[in-house]
Amino acid sequence: MPRTLDPHLKRALAERIRYYRELGIYDLYQRPVADAGPSHELQPKSRDEMTPKYKAAVAVAVVEENLFAAPKPETGTTDPVKALRLIREDLGDCTRCPLHKQGRKQIVFGVGNPRAELMFIGEAPGADEDQQGEPFVGRAGQLLNNMIKAMGLRREDVYIANIIKCRPPGNRTPERDECETCSPFLMRQISAIGPKAIVALGAVAAKTLLAINAPMAEFRGHWYDFRGTKLAVTYHPAFLLRDPRQKKETWKDLQMVMKELGLAVPAKGAE
Repeated sequence: MPRTLDPHLKRALAERIRYYRELGIYDLYQRPVADAGPSHELQPKSRDEMTPKYKAAVAVAVVEENLFAAPKPETGTTDPVKALRLIREDLGDCTRCPLHKQGRKQIVFGVGNPRAELMFIGEAPGADEDQQGEPFVGRAGQLLNNMIKAMGLRREDVYIANIIKCRPPGNRTPERDECETCSPFLMRQISAIGPKAIVALGAVAAKTLLAINAPMAEFRGHWYDFRGTKLAVTYHPAFLLRDPRQKKETWKDLQMVMKELGLAVPAKGAE
């Protein structure tokens, strides 16, 4: 039987959900919890006093009261081309985080085959990407193209995107709040495309997608389950430009992906 929320708390939750939607955040999740007890125990004096058990119980109650009912624009279409277009339209000329005021020229949404079996996800656009509006078009992009070619594929066969869609000033590492604000649009892109495998390029992509804080040495060489899709981690092409010695290790990671996708692995690795 649904829990009854205090009207003031219910309104506060509804306002917070609307706020998240304005930021482009649609995917909110609940975790299974035991019975939180009588309703009077579910009403702390302030948000800081909310225990994890209370927050989870509130999430259950909010779901039951259909406060998350508003569908995403792409809901109802099975055509990934149309779905991606609707997601891009929903993103608009995004001003949801401070990056839109910090020198970005344009949003870099993503590029490639909307029905791709393989998706590469990097960190953030650089100067070349910000100029051209397409991910991985600079020196790192040329190396990624070579990596894709070594796998027996073309750039047009895969889909390429980043955790965030605006260039951070000076190509700095994206801040956590920037990733949290922007990544829900990426999650919707992944859902629309439905790839068989995802390759996270670099630590930022891996940590954001997997919500695990670990060094690259621990991330690599394993398959992870990401919302029902297999995900592998390898080095970012920009890192390989700085340390070419890791190209052989990256090729091992790509061979693992090729085997999963049923692609022929050549006898000799690409340099």
